[in-house]
Formats: sequence, C-alpha cells, structure tokens
Amino acid sequence: MVEPELAKRYIDEGKVKLVWHDFAWIGEESRLSAQAARCAGRQGKFWEYHDHLYNNQRGENGGQFAAPNLRQFAATLGLDTGAFDSCLERGEDVPAIQQELTAARSEGIAATPSFKVNGQRLVGARGIEAFAQAIDAELAKLGQ
Repeated sequence: MVEPELAKRYIDEGKVKLVWHDFAWIGEESRLSAQAARCAGRQGKFWEYHDHLYNNQRGENGGQFAAPNLRQFAATLGLDTGAFDSCLERGEDVPAIQQELTAARSEGIAATPSFKVNGQRLVGARGIEAFAQAIDAELAKLGQ
C-alpha cells in the first residue's frame, strides 16, 4: 500500500497533509458507505472504517454496503454502535457528500482513485514513486 509510505516520508514529517474527499458516484451503497465512514470519523475511526470498507468490497451495489453490513462493520471495529446507528439513520452528511461529488465532477474528475498534489492531478492507482515525484517537485518549489 502507498499510504503508509506516504505517511512515513511526508505526512508524519509535517511536509504534506492528506485530505480525503468523498466521490460517491456508484449509487446508493456508495453514498451510504460515505455517510458511514463519516459517522465512524465522529468517533475518531474514519481511516479504520475506510480501510475496512476497501478491504471488504465485493462488487458494486450488490448489498455488501447495505446498512445492516455497515452497522456490523462498526461493531467489528469497536465503535459505539448506538451513536453510529443514530448517525447513519440521520444521514446529515448526505448533502455534503453530494456537494463533494458535484464539485469533483465540475473539476473534471470522473474516476477513482484520483489525487491532487497541489493542483496536479494523478488519476488511477499509482505507486509511491509517482507520488514522491509530484510531492518532491512541489516541495522544491517551496524551497523545502
């Protein structure tokens, strides 16, 4: 995985910041799982939940990310399931999730994964060296 190496080289050193933006474009399960990850984030477990979602993908809109399964994932990760369930039911982040999708599409983003390094877009799964090259070039511009 690339993210741990990025963290080690750049994030942990305070050189860059990783910012997540939802791109829930595949349908209802996509939006619901984005909401679920935000609910987990309210308990300080966004990345753990995110990783659990990615590690448990079984195709698109086949029920894997239906609400009962998302609730079970929360229990598996040791979240406060009452708070999680309430958050998921309220769906208060759905407008923001939709707004992020609209904004991404207006920028021409059409696929996942997509990344931006100080405005430079990297599309598709990339190895650490592609990120390192883009990040190092941007840091050099800043004299770092």
